[in-house]
Formats: sequence, structure tokens, C-alpha cells
Amino acid sequence: MAVKDRDRFSTATRIRLLGEQTAARVYRSQTKRQARRSRLTGRAALLALVLCSLIVALAYPIRQYVSQRAEIADLQRQQEQARQRVEQLRDQKARWQDDAYAEQRIRERLHYVMPGETGFIVVDPGVARQSRADLGAADRPWYSNVWDGVDKSDASDQ
Repeated sequence: MAVKDRDRFSTATRIRLLGEQTAARVYRSQTKRQARRSRLTGRAALLALVLCSLIVALAYPIRQYVSQRAEIADLQRQQEQARQRVEQLRDQKARWQDDAYAEQRIRERLHYVMPGETGFIVVDPGVARQSRADLGAADRPWYSNVWDGVDKSDASDQ
């Protein structure tokens, strides 16, 4: 045990022990520095802050731009539909300017006949079976609605 105690207090042992302790401290400080270096540096933090500021500053204008582009596309679609509707109405107006077309439509809708002609209305057997009450007012000719109104007013007086 005396040899061990003597080794423990010898200069060489102390220097070696001191060197190991110093090496351990240096190693720990280097790993701490490396850990700090691998983390966010001041320049990187400043760059991240600038990028975040730019993103926040540009978010609203970009959102407005996208919404306005969508609105413009919607308005262009509506304008094209309006143009098509105008063309249809012009075509219809041009057809109604033709006397033959107007006469054909009047004969068809109002069941008019020219003098000397005999008018016929062909009734479908399936439709004849349905009562007039089953048909809606929009599905019947206008004169049926008029006669039904007269019949109802006559019935209410009695």
C-alpha cells in the first residue's frame, strides 16, 4: 500500500492526472462550442427573421391577387354567357321579324286558322283520360284556365 500511496503523490502521477483532467475539460468545452455552433447563429437568426417578415408582408397582397384573379375569371365567364344570351335573343328577334314564322307560332300557340280552313285538335287518348283538375295550370292551354276560372266563379255563386 505504501507503493500505491507513493504513486499517488508522485509528480509524474500528478502531472498525468492533471493532463487527463485538463483534456477532459477541453473536450467538454469543444463539444459545447460545437453544439452551440451547430445551433442557430446570429446571422442565421437574422436571415430567418427577415424571411419571416417578407412572408408575412407578402401574404395579404398575394391572397388579394389570387382572389381578384378568380373574380376576373368569373366575370369573364359571366360576360361570355351574356354574349351568348344576346346572340340567342337577336336570332329570336330576327325570326319574329319574318311573317311566316310569326304566323306559324300564332297558329301553333293560339290554335288560329285561316279563313276557309278547318281547325282540328288531336287529343291523345292517354291525356284524355286525365281529368282537367289533375293537370297543373301551367300544363294546360290558357283558354282552359279561363274556363276553369269561369266554372269556379259560377259554382261559388250557387
